[in-house]
Amino acid sequence: MKRLVLCAAVIMLSFSAAAADFYVSSAPELSQALAAAADGDRIVLRPGEYAGNFVISKKIKLKGSPGAFIDAKGKGTALLIRSSDAEVSDLGIKNFGSDLYERDAGVRIDEGFKNVRLHQLNITGPGFGVRADRTENVTVENCEIRGERKMHVLDRGDGVYFNYVKNASLSGNKVLYTRDGFYFENTDNTDSRGNSFAGLQYGIHYMFTHGDRTQDNKARAVIGGYALMSSERIRLENSESQGAVEFGVLLNETKDSIVRGNKAVKTHNRRGRRELDTEGKGLFIYGAGANIVENNTFEGNDVGIGIALGGEENTLTRNRIINNRLQVRYVGSSRLEWSSGKIGNYWSGYQGWDLNRDGIGDVPYQPNDSLDRLFWLYPQIRFLMESPLIVLLKFMTAKFDFDKDKGVTDSYPLIVDPDSVSAERVSNERS
Repeated sequence: MKRLVLCAAVIMLSFSAAAADFYVSSAPELSQALAAAADGDRIVLRPGEYAGNFVISKKIKLKGSPGAFIDAKGKGTALLIRSSDAEVSDLGIKNFGSDLYERDAGVRIDEGFKNVRLHQLNITGPGFGVRADRTENVTVENCEIRGERKMHVLDRGDGVYFNYVKNASLSGNKVLYTRDGFYFENTDNTDSRGNSFAGLQYGIHYMFTHGDRTQDNKARAVIGGYALMSSERIRLENSESQGAVEFGVLLNETKDSIVRGNKAVKTHNRRGRRELDTEGKGLFIYGAGANIVENNTFEGNDVGIGIALGGEENTLTRNRIINNRLQVRYVGSSRLEWSSGKIGNYWSGYQGWDLNRDGIGDVPYQPNDSLDRLFWLYPQIRFLMESPLIVLLKFMTAKFDFDKDKGVTDSYPLIVDPDSVSAERVSNERS
């Protein structure tokens, strides 16, 4: 049986008892359609402004026509979703509130409602772009989320904030001027692919998460690229950080994760005077262990790789550590072997030789010595670093292997770029 509902100027085209289309042209019509729609219906917003705060409480599709946008007029959440299996697409959303304690957002998915899909949205405002708590199977794709650039970065909402969310997918999104691009806390199995971030704190920020995957993302002009903190089993692959301030990739108390095929370039602390360990790092390992870091590029950073507070149990191989102001900073005295399966890393500062032409240097590489560590521990004596006596001591240290069992050692440094030599071929030739 066909249904026909006329609410003021709301026009509904019915095709079956199970599904109908509502076409609306004003905020009152949109509110009426949201109340009248049944599960499976679609509401289409004609071009124009829809002022107010709206709630989806049915399993419906909300779709905008070109030029249609919801304007929350600076208050609260623009669109609150209180239904599973809802979908919102092709719509502008702006001027929502800035109260992060009240969870003001462009789109907020209320607790317990799952299987929500958001795509082709243009979201602009000071609070959270998209926020979801205690739910699962959320999709955010091909959206542009823009925060309030004039606000201090830590006062803004995150582009996407997920808390206790399982099995989310985020792809093809562009996030600008928010706090973090994506902030994931206590999430499981999020999948982030092909997103871009600029002008914010961290591109993607993981806290207490498990089994998350991210690849093919780009972060530009951020404070930090990808922050993996107190998490497990993250796969960060084929992503890029360029022009960050503090780090390209951070492994902080994170374990059993894979960092592979990424690029962290031109990480530079532009905040004035540089103190000890405040330089921009391509990779910063802080108390993290049992991670695999392979086939990444750390180039043109203040520090290529920095290690602090026990990062000794990580495996690093086939990485490119190229033309960083300081290739490695490791203050500890333990010996760290940075190679695996007789394959090490490519170092722009390596000056050894390869007599058998197998692509691997015949002399182990140590990027730092005891004197470097001394100056890091006591920065007030840095002025001595270029004195003739220190130059002589560094020469003698290298000549007579005084630091053979201390610090970072790559016993099998690559002479050529890792992409130019087959790992299997090198391993076979070495065995």
